Amino acid sequence: MKALLLSFACLLALPLAANAQTPAATPQMILPTAAQPVRVAGESALFCAGYIRYQRFGETPEIVGAEEEQEQRTYSDGDIVYLNAGSRHGVKEGQNFQIIRPRGDVKGVHRNKTGFLGTYVQEVGQLQVFKVRENTSAAKITFACDTALLGDLIVEIPVRESPLQRPEANLDRFADPSGKQVGRLMMARDNRELLTRNDVVYIDLGGEDNVKRGDYLTIYRPLGTGNLTRVDNEEMARNRATGFQSDRYRGGGMSNQASRAKDETAFVDANGRYRYRPITTREVKKARPDMPRKIVGEMVILDVQSRTATAIITRVASEVHTGDWVEIQ
Repeated sequence: MKALLLSFACLLALPLAANAQTPAATPQMILPTAAQPVRVAGESALFCAGYIRYQRFGETPEIVGAEEEQEQRTYSDGDIVYLNAGSRHGVKEGQNFQIIRPRGDVKGVHRNKTGFLGTYVQEVGQLQVFKVRENTSAAKITFACDTALLGDLIVEIPVRESPLQRPEANLDRFADPSGKQVGRLMMARDNRELLTRNDVVYIDLGGEDNVKRGDYLTIYRPLGTGNLTRVDNEEMARNRATGFQSDRYRGGGMSNQASRAKDETAFVDANGRYRYRPITTREVKKARPDMPRKIVGEMVILDVQSRTATAIITRVASEVHTGDWVEIQ
């Protein structure tokens, strides 16, 4: 029994001896890594945004056929299409192009500028050429914003880089005007009219106004305008009578149904009663001084054309509408 207890004690001592021989681990300091800058727009928003081109398109290659055109009329990622341009036109294997679709001249929109603004161009996707002949080429669609159609045009892929996101902060809804260029939010991608954060929009400020990619703009509207609904008959000027009367008898001069009155407009009528001209909200608004604008959001420029620019909404204080005004910060 004594020998058994001695053996058990030796077994308990083995791990302790082993631990005693293991050197203590050296403390390590882990430094925090620097946060990577956040981009405002991803690849989809950046290369599917569309733009309003002032210059007319000349002779431009287009998609004229597809490998499976006997079964489908729209084409997307992975589909093979054929171009009416080849080695004779400078097309090379491995070359990448952008697919675009002009949708028509910009008309009938809210605008601050006059004259022709340009043609709205929808960006459909991208393709890569893998087989070139003299007058034709075969290409594979590699990136799609929308389904491609026969007749869509092929152009060089624009060089674009998303602006950096500003540090998140509350939008100053009462900031004073900057005094810089002012324009209108004319239209938005996908024909949307009620807009919010991350929506792509088009404004009538461009290169001729010294607008640059990465410029931030304030979105605003005059006070009391821009909403879908409004109060047309905000006050009902009831017929006035003296005394305390019920609603059945038009409220009475001293009841809570009576209209407001100005003391300085009091007069005595033919019956010897005091009368007042009622106060209306419309009258107050008409006589007030210039009021602050209503700031509803903020946007940043993604692409600049001659007379217009494409932007993305970065922050909102309330719903943004097409027709709102914009000002460079």
